[in-house]
Amino acid sequence: MCRHAAWLGPVRPAASLIDDPEHGLLRQSYAPRMQKYGTVNADGFGFGWYDGSRPVRYRRTVPIWADANMPGLAAVARSSCLIAAVRSATVGMPIEETATAPFADGRWLLSHNGRVRREALRPLAADPESMCDSAWLASAVFARLRDGVPLTDTLPAVVRAAAEGDPQARLNLLVTGGTEVAAVAWGDTLFTHLEEGVLVASEPLDDRPGWRAVPDRSLLLASPDGVSVTSID
Repeated sequence: MCRHAAWLGPVRPAASLIDDPEHGLLRQSYAPRMQKYGTVNADGFGFGWYDGSRPVRYRRTVPIWADANMPGLAAVARSSCLIAAVRSATVGMPIEETATAPFADGRWLLSHNGRVRREALRPLAADPESMCDSAWLASAVFARLRDGVPLTDTLPAVVRAAAEGDPQARLNLLVTGGTEVAAVAWGDTLFTHLEEGVLVASEPLDDRPGWRAVPDRSLLLASPDGVSVTSID
């Protein structure tokens, strides 16, 4: 299990997801408030931002609190589209940078919060970045996006197919393309907060009013045109 978050709106630093909020991902790495599976997220972390249209990533296998470079980098990595994650590795999965979100392909960045049997994903994907379940899931999503399938069709199709192969799968996905953020709630919590832009997170990053739970088995899409939530059950 993991925790992740994303932002779409006016330019902000990655620190706005990680260590600026009282319950940002730094705090969630060792004291998550709503995590159902596992108690700490110490198996690595990563965050991504956009330099123009080009995505940039920083990923490590150490706990986020153990990286002395993280606070300074997160303070200067600024973008209108951000994604970040802390990792609790599924038992038996490798702990390596290539197994750590965000995964990348072209302009896309992706994070997975959950677990799924790799056997359920083998018919859907090829050449994953790592042998971990999240990398297989990312590969399945990226393959469809490269074929021109819209993001709003890709995510429900991959999640439904993975769930058919593994009914116990937890498949919360978070995907950014620089101008949009899409998220799936499937088996774990997901929240959103609307302000100047939109925050999406596994659990609220602070105690401000306005956080709203995204219903399970739903697809959220945030773009400059607004935010929509639709059922994918």
